[in-house]
Amino acid sequence: MKLFDVYPLNDITIVKAEGSYVWDDANQKYLDLYGGHAVISIGHTHPHYVKRLEDQLHKVGFYSNSIKIPLQVELAEKLGKVSGKEDYQLFLCNSGAEANENALKLASFYNGRKKIIAFKNGFHGRTSLAVAVTDNPNIVAPVNQTDNVIFLPFNDEQLLETAFSQNDISSVIVEGIQGVGGINVASNGFLQKIRSLCDQYNAVFIADSVQCGYGRSGKFYAHDYSGVNADIYTMAKGMGNGFPIGAISIAPKIQPKHFMLGTTFGGNHLACAAALAVLEVIQQDDLMKNAEAVGSYLISALKKLPHIKEVRGTGLMIGIELPEELKMVKRNLLYNHKIFTGEAKPNVIRLLPALNISTVEADIFLAAIEKELNNS
Repeated sequence: MKLFDVYPLNDITIVKAEGSYVWDDANQKYLDLYGGHAVISIGHTHPHYVKRLEDQLHKVGFYSNSIKIPLQVELAEKLGKVSGKEDYQLFLCNSGAEANENALKLASFYNGRKKIIAFKNGFHGRTSLAVAVTDNPNIVAPVNQTDNVIFLPFNDEQLLETAFSQNDISSVIVEGIQGVGGINVASNGFLQKIRSLCDQYNAVFIADSVQCGYGRSGKFYAHDYSGVNADIYTMAKGMGNGFPIGAISIAPKIQPKHFMLGTTFGGNHLACAAALAVLEVIQQDDLMKNAEAVGSYLISALKKLPHIKEVRGTGLMIGIELPEELKMVKRNLLYNHKIFTGEAKPNVIRLLPALNISTVEADIFLAAIEKELNNS
């Protein structure tokens, strides 16, 4: 049997990782500013994280949700405190797509409606409902297509009001910062308008924080900059620092019923141990403050470099838009300078490093990209 070929791969095999660095099988060292797609939030193989998982493995790795799992309660309490949403409820699952799937389903349970507002360039996952609200026809199979989703321009308050007035809306799903779509930041006014319209029409405000959450923006959820609360926050990626875990944080007005949601692996002992370790490190090392500070440092420096069309983002979720003819810069950063970055489009470089990155690593990157830009 061979692998189903769905990913274009770099000819690199990573065998070791520590902090913001990884090494390949030839012992070549790379600076990792991609974090496995915003997953590595507290650095590779963080000692506290490793110990938390090791200790839990010696106790119990898995049992089902048919019994009490105190680690889930501990995680809910810790997440409530760190995120500032202590009166919310937690449902644990396995991935970002699953988190969004459950959020959309829960919203429909809540108000009995079907219509969903999503936005151009949004990405919410690859499962049935999650991909239906994703603005990429290439990954939407015929079986996923539905008339229940209304796609609107991002940050357009007027068309949002019109859509609410003309449709019976169940929910609005929106990223605080669009990731795959190119690091587009939702304006505070736009998020505030979503909140007010959801209140007016009893719709559910779903804040997709899968990539832009967990402290990456400098606040726990990127949506928090708007000063309003969503009804459901979805999360995954940085939540487990590489261990698969996802969740939804649910406002008190949405009440649970037995069996309305469910999962086999969600909230298992190891996943909770990983997620607790992440929150403990974020809290103890003040990583949200670091993300804000180093992110501001990077954004300010990048805006001074030549040939860059635009720098977008907040905290350590940064997009660097280059002219089309410079789309090779990302590849050159990897092969000439041994620096991993991400991309949203061929000419938009995404920076999604660990939240404990320092200005030392930032300067390494800045020197490398400046050299590439000057050589172009």
